[in-house]
Amino acid sequence: MSNDQEMSLIEHLTELRDRLLRAIAAVFVAFVPFGYYANDVFTFVSEPFRKLFPNGDAVMIATDPTSPVFTPFKLAFVAGAICAMPYVLYQAWSFIAPGMYRHEKRFALPLLVSSVLLFYMGVAFAYYLVCPVIFAFIASTTPEGVKMMPDIIRYLDFVLAMMFAFGFAFEIPVATVLLVWAGVTTPQSLTDKRPYIIVGCFVVGMVLTPPDVVSQTLLAVPMWMLFEAGVVASRLISKRGSPAPE
Repeated sequence: MSNDQEMSLIEHLTELRDRLLRAIAAVFVAFVPFGYYANDVFTFVSEPFRKLFPNGDAVMIATDPTSPVFTPFKLAFVAGAICAMPYVLYQAWSFIAPGMYRHEKRFALPLLVSSVLLFYMGVAFAYYLVCPVIFAFIASTTPEGVKMMPDIIRYLDFVLAMMFAFGFAFEIPVATVLLVWAGVTTPQSLTDKRPYIIVGCFVVGMVLTPPDVVSQTLLAVPMWMLFEAGVVASRLISKRGSPAPE
């Protein structure tokens, strides 16, 4: 390997290191305000549960002596990472963009932006719609004489799991478009496999949500609709075709 090639490789590794450090720094910068208001952030996230008890009877327990301290900070770190995601993805985009053709950049940039927006939409959908419905359903089926007093760690893990499940599920249109763009499949092939896709959506909903029909349907139906949106977007892109590399 020549000296020029070695210097080129070192420069690429140096740039990768710098962008990774910037992304990590962005996460910690975003964590600072969330960490300062960690308890308030946890109170906000616990709102779907507390709304079930308007008289102030909503009670959570802490079985671990350290969980009242570390659980809100865990949530603050996750919130900071989610808020810093656009900047982190921008750093990743800036690193790989110089090696892409111009037509690939025109295609990839809108896809990157839409993936971030879809993830945020999935998280919001889980928090504002799915979690209240699930907790209301659980509360309505709780046996008489049993009081709901979830542990704060398990509650946070459940809510975060639901948010990330819906956040990634909302990426289905982006994944569909990428598969078609890469030539792995075609819009017509995806349409022909629609019955299997629908069954797969309900299987995923069964695995990722609590064992009740309501929560499974709340995940499976949006996944199906997002798949259909991805197929439509793939058809539009396929009709336009891909320009020759420049």
